[in-house]
Amino acid sequence: MLEDLEAGARMRLMEFVCSFAWADLEVNAEERAFVHDLIRRLALGETEQARVEGWLKSPPGPENIDPTRIPVADREAFLEAIQGVVEADGEIHQEEAESLAVFRQLLD
Repeated sequence: MLEDLEAGARMRLMEFVCSFAWADLEVNAEERAFVHDLIRRLALGETEQARVEGWLKSPPGPENIDPTRIPVADREAFLEAIQGVVEADGEIHQEEAESLAVFRQLLD
């Protein structure tokens, strides 16, 4: 599923994932590990990896975080990855749960 995403969609996915990692205002070690695993699975290049690392230091801006612009064919992959980062530390904070619920509603 992730392998089927085009290059632009892969970076858009990483932007969403990093945004959700920041939902509780911090990115912990488990979330970082999840993001690094996604980087590997998506086979991102050095430039893309550096951009994602920047999003782990400071959250991506909201201007590109619009779930309604995710193509229908990619929505399941996005939801799976975002749910993965939210659950990465074994604890779902209220902010993360609320953000995930809104995200799901916007995708429907």
